[in-house]
Amino acid sequence: MASMRRVALAPRTVRQLRRVRSVYAAGAVLSALVLILEEGRPASGRQTEFAGILLGAFVVLLGVTVIQLWRHSRTDHCSTAKRLTSSA
Repeated sequence: MASMRRVALAPRTVRQLRRVRSVYAAGAVLSALVLILEEGRPASGRQTEFAGILLGAFVVLLGVTVIQLWRHSRTDHCSTAKRLTSSA
């Protein structure tokens, strides 16, 4: 098994990933809510399919974002992060 390469992200990228993480989570919750509410309706095939596709997309995006942030938190911070911290 190949060793997992450590990832050090730029500070701006980390901020952006943290910001979109809540958007992806909200999208997944809303899509799941639509699926639950549409479950009882007899003629809601296309809407249910669309909500399922959106739910899958949001879950995948949220998973990728969480994994990237997790991998970044496990690394020694990159040189950009070292330069941004005050040494005095």
